[in-house]
Amino acid sequence: MSTLTFRIATQDDLRAVVSLLADDELAENREKQVAGESVAEEYANAFAAMEREHYNHMLLAESEGRIVGCLQLVFVPGLSRKGSKRAIVESVRVAADQRGQSVGTALMKEAIRLAREGGCGLVQLDSDTRRTRAHLFYRRLGFVQSHFGFKKQL
Repeated sequence: MSTLTFRIATQDDLRAVVSLLADDELAENREKQVAGESVAEEYANAFAAMEREHYNHMLLAESEGRIVGCLQLVFVPGLSRKGSKRAIVESVRVAADQRGQSVGTALMKEAIRLAREGGCGLVQLDSDTRRTRAHLFYRRLGFVQSHFGFKKQL
């Protein structure tokens, strides 16, 4: 694996991020493929909304100038756990040709570092029940499957 660097995504990275999101067997029908140089307006609007939040970013992993991984990292202040702030990780993706090369591990460790640095007392995520390999990955990173998750499509 080449040296990885990490940074927060900008609007210019949106096309590459959406491509990563779509390059996934569970999300390929849910995410719109990128056509040409532009992305669907919904993605641009969502990214602009994320940028307006205090801490709601796409964290990128780059190797040799190429985006090879991403995840969304959101800090949420709360009252439970004595007013503890928590970090929520979403949309973890690694480029298909980079899987199995520790990119995901390094990206998650960077997210955990940022969460700790940002004063979070907890990092949480959810994962589709069909992603059994991802569950093993998260367990290896020290995550514990402690709750049942529920979603309602609106």
